[in-house]
Order: sequence, then structure tokens, then C-alpha cells
Amino acid sequence: MKNITIQGAVIPALGLGTFQLPDAVAQEITAAALSEGYRHIDTAQIYQNEAGVGTAIKNASIDREKIFLTTKVFRENLHKKDFLPSVEESLRKLKTDHVDLLLIHWPNRNVPVAEYMEQLMEAQHKGYTKYIGVSNHTTALLDQVLATGADIITNQVEYHPLINQNKLHTYLREKGISLTAYSPIAQGKVLGNPTLKAIGEKYGKSEVQVSLRWLVQQNNVMAIPRTSKAERLRDNINLFDFELTADEVKAIDQLKQDNIRVVNPSFAPDWDTV
Repeated sequence: MKNITIQGAVIPALGLGTFQLPDAVAQEITAAALSEGYRHIDTAQIYQNEAGVGTAIKNASIDREKIFLTTKVFRENLHKKDFLPSVEESLRKLKTDHVDLLLIHWPNRNVPVAEYMEQLMEAQHKGYTKYIGVSNHTTALLDQVLATGADIITNQVEYHPLINQNKLHTYLREKGISLTAYSPIAQGKVLGNPTLKAIGEKYGKSEVQVSLRWLVQQNNVMAIPRTSKAERLRDNINLFDFELTADEVKAIDQLKQDNIRVVNPSFAPDWDTV
């Protein structure tokens, strides 16, 4: 397993995402993932599966300090009066006294960036989280985040071979911030792609594995594929016995011209400012 080191945090480059997994399924899949060697687990308040994830981690015969656990504060909890109580509830559900990374899940137009970042830094100060970061933040929003003096280690965003995230990725690299890729296989849209398929055939790998390899082969990029099937866990983590050539990376890079975005809720920020 490849790790990335960012501002002192050592994080497995490949993790388990739990978006849309019901609580019981999240518990089962998290337990299976830990058995397969995953040590990076991602959940969120709005997923409503923190309890299942927490139970799986608590029941695993693995030192808690060896698991990098992330959760996210939902946009409805970003006001000062709601923020810390919501984090405390998350910790109770997760059956732990701290997470390794706490993220702002989505910005909220009704809550100033400075207000929620102050609360995020307060959560870190209280020991509720070791590290802090954001998710779904554009470069314009990141300018406001960094203006607060917060030391964020990542921006978790949609990133896969079919979307153009050049501007955001360049910004993050310049600022020394990692990119965590959610929906890293474009919710299945990479399947059947001729370029990915042809490259995969050379290595005996699937389009999914090629896509994930393309991500984790990049500097300071992590990927958190989600699956509800235990048998897929092994495939998703089986990325570290091959390496894409420079020409193959270049060919995959060309796919971003499609610029397909699969996650775009009504409350999303203005992506044009990415």
C-alpha cells in the first residue's frame, strides 16, 4: 500500500468510501475492508452510517491508531451553534474520542466560510480531530478557507479520468494540499472506455483498476472508491503491482476532455469558479 505524507499526516493513498451504504451494510463492508488490508476509512454525518463504521472499527482486532478515519460535517450543521454538538454526536456514533480527519462536507451559502472554519479549527483544538480539511470547495472558496489561517491537508472532490480538474489540482499542488478523489470511477462510467480497457488488458487489470492506479500514481492524490460488494474490495486495493507508463498516463489524461461530472446537487457551489 502506498502512503502519502502531507503536513505530518501519513495516509494510505487508497481508502474505502461509504457513501450510500446503509448502516448495516457499512458495518459489514468496513469490517471486510479492514480484513483485506484497508486502513483508510471515509464516512460522513449525512451518510447515516457512522455507527456501523464505528462498530466495525471497534470490533476489528486492529489498533485504532493504525486506522485513518475521516468523517464530514454536513452543510446543515455548519452554523456555530450546531457545529461542535454535531461533531460530538459523530464521535459517539463512531465510538471513538477522535477522528483522524474532519472535513467540511459541502459549503453552505448561508454560513460564512470564516464562521465554519473557526469551528473546524476549534474541533481540532479540542482534540476531536487530528487534521482538518474541506470537501467540494472551489479555488475561490479555498482562498477564503486559507485566509482564516487554517492548516487544511486535503480537499475531497469528484475526481476521475473523465472530469477536468486541472485548475483545482494545480491550485492544491501549489498550496501543498492533497486531493482526495471521491467517485473515482465516475460511478461506473469508466467501464467500457476503450482507452482504459486497452491499457488494462496489457496488465491483466480492469478499467476500474486502471482508473484507480492513474489516481494514486499522481503526487498527493488519494482515492476512496465505494463498493457494497466485499469481493470488489480486493480488486480495488490490488493496484500496487503495476505502474502506468508516461504514455499511458498521457492517454488517460486526454479523457478529461469529456468533462463528465456525476455529483452535482442543487446546493453545489459554482463549479465554474473551480
